[in-house]
Amino acid sequence: MKKNLILILETLLIGILAFVLCYSDYFSALNSLYKDKLYQQPRAVDSSIKIIGVDEKTLDAYGPYGTWSRQVYADILQTLGDYPAVVGFDIMFVGNMEEAGDKAFAECLTERDNIVLASHLVYSTKVEYDENGNFTQNPFHVDMVEYPYATGNASLGFANTSADSDGVVRSIVPKVTLSTENGEEQHYSFSYQVYKKYCERTGTTMREPELDDNGAQWIYYAGKPYEYECISLVDLLEGKVDARVFTNCIVLVGAYATGLQDQFGVPNSRNQMFGVEINANVVQGLLDETYPHISDRLLTSLVISLLSMGFFLLFTKLHIKWGTLIFAISEVTTIVSGILLYTKGGIATPGFYLVSFLAIDYVIALAAGYLREWVAKRKIASVFRKYVAPQVVDDIMKSGKYKIRLGGETRNIAVLFVDIRGFTPLSESLEPAQVVEILNEYLNLTTKSVFANKGTLDKFIGDATMAVFNAPFDLDDYEFHAVCAAWDIVAGAKALDEMCMTKFGKSVAFGVGVNCGEAVVGNIGCDFRMDYTAIGDTVNTAARLESNAKRGQVLISEYIYEKVKDRVTVNEVGEIPLKGKSKGVFVYELTGIEGKEA
Repeated sequence: MKKNLILILETLLIGILAFVLCYSDYFSALNSLYKDKLYQQPRAVDSSIKIIGVDEKTLDAYGPYGTWSRQVYADILQTLGDYPAVVGFDIMFVGNMEEAGDKAFAECLTERDNIVLASHLVYSTKVEYDENGNFTQNPFHVDMVEYPYATGNASLGFANTSADSDGVVRSIVPKVTLSTENGEEQHYSFSYQVYKKYCERTGTTMREPELDDNGAQWIYYAGKPYEYECISLVDLLEGKVDARVFTNCIVLVGAYATGLQDQFGVPNSRNQMFGVEINANVVQGLLDETYPHISDRLLTSLVISLLSMGFFLLFTKLHIKWGTLIFAISEVTTIVSGILLYTKGGIATPGFYLVSFLAIDYVIALAAGYLREWVAKRKIASVFRKYVAPQVVDDIMKSGKYKIRLGGETRNIAVLFVDIRGFTPLSESLEPAQVVEILNEYLNLTTKSVFANKGTLDKFIGDATMAVFNAPFDLDDYEFHAVCAAWDIVAGAKALDEMCMTKFGKSVAFGVGVNCGEAVVGNIGCDFRMDYTAIGDTVNTAARLESNAKRGQVLISEYIYEKVKDRVTVNEVGEIPLKGKSKGVFVYELTGIEGKEA
């Protein structure tokens, strides 16, 4: 119940976090970068949009840009003639310059109705007050509009380019409403006016672009820097280009040299793009009706929140192999669906948040799984540490395969029993503290001997010790390990006997019995109290052998002797009757072990 409650709280926390971060677009910079890299898929540029560039070649021919007579722009229009559908000057013509040039260009603007000129909105930050008298700070307040010195029949559109905080231009505002003394005025962007003029001249049905909540039109870039066809202005005026190539085209005249400082970061390229190229992309988006709009923020945030919670629950239930597969598939699906929605459906989704939270779900679920496994291992270790050899506990911690459960299993094991000979009269002749001291030394000896030979300490039964080998884990050559443990106990008893004689004037000796065979082993008991033990005839026989052993004697059954006879020396005791068994057991007395001193 507690585990389920924790899981529910974790799931809700992830869902709330996903919703808040997505709805607030807290990681807007990363989200924008994600969309830049994945959603801005390349598509062909429109060959009917051409650029006449004020490039380095033109600057070399005509000198510094700011010193030109406007006769140059009049010459451009005269050279183009009536071939273009629209000619847009992405250049500010503010104030008067050389009189003859100004007059010539103004006359051209009057004679033609296919021209679009650039205006400029001058922004400032100022303190404003709302209707309740509370002040607000509007960073987009328009102080004034800068107009060209002459307009004639030309349309006007503001050429302001607004980049995001990272310097990348991802959207453009197609129209702005300004309040004046004469009422409200609508001002349209340069690219919008070019598109509008083109529709009027060619009879194309004009469609309004999709805008986001801030009135911005998002740009799906068709071309990268330098991909639109660009004709050098000087080549045009020197007659090197036939004006007929501009027939029914949209011609944009603008800066195409780095020194003119009209370049911006764009999402589809590492290189900066000239402002006139950005306008070309915007116009093509309007013509193609390719202007993605941002998905509904509330709905999208709810969907991402629900998906984050669902996948978190799924990952916590699945095995790591299947969880990893589902994670990989879901990530790929999210990325591909986001690209298709943007390129085919015209919807820009905050895919970064879903991709991120799927990864967070997976990592948290994976970490939680490892944590649960670690806790389970620690629990198992705490259960077994008191009666299993340290190296066996280490194996449990490494493998993680053993599970604590009520019940048992049938295994082939070796069983060792040992107890103190004459313990009852010994305990009656000594003080209780002395008896406990002797017992502790004895139990310390038997425990160390069992653990040193990779056995499992089953239990202490008064002055008796029971140990098993090959349980709970498989142990190679477990019969020999059991015999070695018995021999170590008897060998260690000599030092204990000397200590007891010196300190208490009493002699202490052990009798040991070892048997092997099939037995039922496991945690046996009830839900709130279990003991790991072994039961069966194999265990009973080992206990009977121990009870028949004399002081300092190790008795082993014929079954275990057959397993270790090449590495031990024995004396045949013969067949002896054992209590509870109808047939006697052939028994050997252990007298030595290869490589071990007596």
